[in-house]
Amino acid sequence: MSLPERLQLIVDRMTGQFPWYAHNLASQLTSKGPPSALEQLPLVNASMLEAHYYSADNRLALRTDLYKYQTSGTSSGRRKAIYYTERDEEEYVRIKLDVFRAVLGSEVYRSALADMGTGHAEATAVDVFRRLGMEVESISFRSPIEQHIEKLSAFRPEVLYTMPSILDRILLASEDPAAYGIRRVVLVGEIASPGWRSQTAKRLGIDARDITDTYGSIEIGTIAYYSHEHERYLFAEGIIAEGVSAESIGDGLEPLSDPEEQVLVLTSEVREAFPALRYVTYDVVRDLRPITVDGRLQQSFQSIVKRIGPDLKHGEKISIYDIEDVVYRHLQQAAVRVKVAGNALCVHVHGDNVPEAVLESIRHDVENRIPEIGMMIQAGILGGIQVIGESFDDAVHRSSVKNKKISYE
Repeated sequence: MSLPERLQLIVDRMTGQFPWYAHNLASQLTSKGPPSALEQLPLVNASMLEAHYYSADNRLALRTDLYKYQTSGTSSGRRKAIYYTERDEEEYVRIKLDVFRAVLGSEVYRSALADMGTGHAEATAVDVFRRLGMEVESISFRSPIEQHIEKLSAFRPEVLYTMPSILDRILLASEDPAAYGIRRVVLVGEIASPGWRSQTAKRLGIDARDITDTYGSIEIGTIAYYSHEHERYLFAEGIIAEGVSAESIGDGLEPLSDPEEQVLVLTSEVREAFPALRYVTYDVVRDLRPITVDGRLQQSFQSIVKRIGPDLKHGEKISIYDIEDVVYRHLQQAAVRVKVAGNALCVHVHGDNVPEAVLESIRHDVENRIPEIGMMIQAGILGGIQVIGESFDDAVHRSSVKNKKISYE
């Protein structure tokens, strides 16, 4: 089936499921007749989703036959709800199985431990490993870090499925991580740089190629995985990937400085209960291009660089909206910037002589704004969020561009 034919099927599904998208498409589609290229269709950005999908009148919220997953907040203060149909769930598990088979290769593994946060990846992990024929156990993010260590020591899984931030805490709390007998690590949820993977592999006594990063989102599902053979991320089945400039998104974002970097935009051929048609991820990727894999062209990228939108990761998604709302409940006049270094998150509050007691209250409230993040920090499987007071900077205060509010080190 040609791309225009596949595209028409996706458009028909989206317009049938989401009347607001049909109206938006009709008002923006410049050509007559059905679209023949993705570029003819509008981008589904954060503003559009807040107005229609994350809104209180989303008619999907009335259905009782859908799976519902929640993540960080919006500018209205409402937590985002993302829905999956029964078919969405089935396709998610099927594609994830294919990705795990590609990641694990022909090697035989008998046991796996899912040590995750919350959300979709955690909810399906046990089922996926069982279908791969492994004995599998999981541990709750609510459990203290000591229990994670005990589980690893007792179960000795050959495969560990976890998040970089959780693995950091495990290594920090372990005298000899290599003693757990882990042979393969599969990651999800946060950026895992090559340098971080190399250092982590040394601590576990395995080769760096035995740590594989997978990339997904609660909105789309499994998106891509890192291929050590090609030294690039390869996209999963059913994903059509594009790269666009930051300024084309329509959120007042400034251009990216590196010409090899683009904002990743995704279309899913299988997703039903989410408008996954030119969905803006706000993830910046480097060197997005097709390569030849097993004799056919497959879209790929070199690395994930950063996020420029309102959401970032600290175990689970937390948005700039959540952080700013907490700060402005404590301070009438302040500016907020967030710095991400590795898997650590630091909130810089620019104000005039903010008392330490107020900064401590902000820290406590930010950590607990997303309950799952607060519970993971209390359990010791996530590092705490730092809040630092700095002198008032009027230039920072005036800036409302979201990609200037998050910096990566």
